[in-house]
Amino acid sequence: MSVARFWRETPRRYNLGGSKCSVCGTIYFPPRAVCPQCTHHRQSIEKMLPFQLSGEGEVLSYTIVHEAAEGFEMQVPYALALVKTVEGPVLTGQVVDIDPATLRIGQRVHATFRKLREEGKAGVIHYGYKFAPVEDADPRPPPRTPAATAPATDGAPGDRAAA
Repeated sequence: MSVARFWRETPRRYNLGGSKCSVCGTIYFPPRAVCPQCTHHRQSIEKMLPFQLSGEGEVLSYTIVHEAAEGFEMQVPYALALVKTVEGPVLTGQVVDIDPATLRIGQRVHATFRKLREEGKAGVIHYGYKFAPVEDADPRPPPRTPAATAPATDGAPGDRAAA
């Protein structure tokens, strides 16, 4: 990728900036100038609005890469996934901070920005999005402790039994 193209695409990569059709509401990443979902594509011309994706999503499908492309040999094995964002677009990206063998379809992830590669010894460092797992919150309520329970009363208003 040329340096000029790299800098032109920087806002989209660092912010997950997409576009939203103001006619039908469909969200796209990367941004589009025209909405292909609208029955008459011309009605969406100049009606595509900038839209910021949250980066939250879930794994739709993935593969474990064992034979890496040039420049990625030190990262194998790594997981490459299709992630459906909460806003709708499906993004492709590496899943990091996880043992690839434990990744599963439906796992919640969020976008994180990491170094992708370098161009030459003194070249440009390319950063972009990857995905990291979201720690699932425990849906169970916290256990009650004896100190958290109300003290027993003997029935008289304002009187409390000794604990």
